[in-house]
Amino acid sequence: MWKSDVDINQVVELRVKPNVYFGFGAINKIEDIAKDLKAKGTDKVLVVSGRNAYKSSGAWEVIEKTFKKYEIGYINYAEVTPNPTADAVDAAAKLGKEFGAKAVMGIGGGSPIDAAKSVAIILANEGVTARDIYNFKFTPNKALPIIAINLTHGTGTETNRFAVVTIPETQYKPAIAYDCIYPSYSIDDPGLMMNLSPEQTIYVSIDAVNHSVEAATSKAASPLSISTAKECIELVGKYLPKINANPNDKEARYFLLYASILGGVSFDNGLLHFTHALEHPLSGVKPKLSHGLGLAMILPAVIKYIYPKKAKTIATLFHTIIPDLKGTPEEAEYAAKKIEEWLFSVGITKKLSDEGFSDADIEKLVDLTFETPSLSGLLAIAPVDGNKETVKAIFRESLKPYNM
Repeated sequence: MWKSDVDINQVVELRVKPNVYFGFGAINKIEDIAKDLKAKGTDKVLVVSGRNAYKSSGAWEVIEKTFKKYEIGYINYAEVTPNPTADAVDAAAKLGKEFGAKAVMGIGGGSPIDAAKSVAIILANEGVTARDIYNFKFTPNKALPIIAINLTHGTGTETNRFAVVTIPETQYKPAIAYDCIYPSYSIDDPGLMMNLSPEQTIYVSIDAVNHSVEAATSKAASPLSISTAKECIELVGKYLPKINANPNDKEARYFLLYASILGGVSFDNGLLHFTHALEHPLSGVKPKLSHGLGLAMILPAVIKYIYPKKAKTIATLFHTIIPDLKGTPEEAEYAAKKIEEWLFSVGITKKLSDEGFSDADIEKLVDLTFETPSLSGLLAIAPVDGNKETVKAIFRESLKPYNM
């Protein structure tokens, strides 16, 4: 059904860049990575992580042992928080510069890996700061080699050229996309994710769903971004309920991680639009807000507004979750309500008002959406006009559930 939404006269770029080691036990491929680094003369690595997951996941024990075996020196900046800040990136870069790091490893979900990508740019470009990068005062064409050890099945950053960092004083949360920050090496080992909390498991999985929805419906969408998006959402629809019922289900964890990889490839090709453009102001204002939750709260309203333009594609994406969608424009509101119903069924029952947002916040959120560097670029490739009226309507309709 989705193929009729594709413009066959539009020339698109199909990106299939990084190599990813994937599967249970993939963390042991750090041996091959260390061997390759040492052969290239890379003997000092800055490790960027949060405070706990890099150890509690079991990843660090294997990495540290391997680095010692190959006599690769390392130093760890372990202060990255969710929605990492420009200040944290600069602090990590200072540590890496003093150490003489020749590569940067990010261990964690999107936050540590995005921070690591940003640090890799700074260390390769003298005098550059995180604010220079994220206020678009500097355009990089080089970065130190990046090693991504992914610990969640939602980010997709280990597969692509994107990174996001928050500028606290302006509450801006811009996104960058440069070829120089494709990871040189990536590891996706579902065994490292078995201890994700039920809440984290849900939120990161819905992040992958949003990557897919946007990448399949943007003006930059391609057959590759749509087909990978379709498979991603089918897998999440099948395996997220299974992992909710049994967090130790290894098959479910494996295929949720594979879905996340597909979502990352999808948005590397089709890019993103409304949902991410509108979520970034939410977590820019409230840094403790989980990115995946923010996306989930506004997804139904986004579906409602883009469905008339991309009805066939969206009906295809969600055909296993909402099998009675016909792919006709007039079912937009029904589709939005059914997607919200599905989100509630997998454990996301919050809306913006539950997270402290009110009608009084809408104007500020709209302003941030249009003021934050890079977000206007996302709105420009939305399938419908990304004007202030539409953005305002999506925020307002996301305050409370449709299904009340």
